[in-house]
Amino acid sequence: MAKKKEELEEKVLDVDASMQGTITFKDPVNLRINGSFEGKLDTRGNLTIGENAKIRANIHGDRIVVAGKVTGDIIATQGLSLVPPAIVEGNVTAPRLSIAEGAILEGQVAMLGVKEGDALDVHLTLKDVAHYLEVEARVVEEWAREKKIPAQQENGEWVFKKSSVDRWIQQERV
Repeated sequence: MAKKKEELEEKVLDVDASMQGTITFKDPVNLRINGSFEGKLDTRGNLTIGENAKIRANIHGDRIVVAGKVTGDIIATQGLSLVPPAIVEGNVTAPRLSIAEGAILEGQVAMLGVKEGDALDVHLTLKDVAHYLEVEARVVEEWAREKKIPAQQENGEWVFKKSSVDRWIQQERV
């Protein structure tokens, strides 16, 4: 267990730049964003949005601390803290929420039922999973058809729950 904690502490990424796109981490990291970002953030471990950061993205992560401005929905699987001068414009889902005096939240809050397998779980498309697993989409589609990866079809399209895919990765069924 101590080794896992050391590994997490070693994987620190401090971003102080303007970026756009999708950032996805499969392994836990300590990510701090101080610049601007637009797109989609999918992290594991600790995510800190610095007080000078301007984020326009939907965010999914484990433990999230926001001190900057976020426009978009936030799903934190373990906890979310808003510290001044944080401004969050979007809906928040977290089992634990801390809002310090001076921080602003404009949106709806859901604190019940945030657990793996819940309807609040992040849903991924075939393309998202292919990108996430760094394989071709046709390979993921074949795995889904053969029931090698947890998936279901909705309106003729494959849909994947991120928590199920993460569990599948941990079980090393590839």
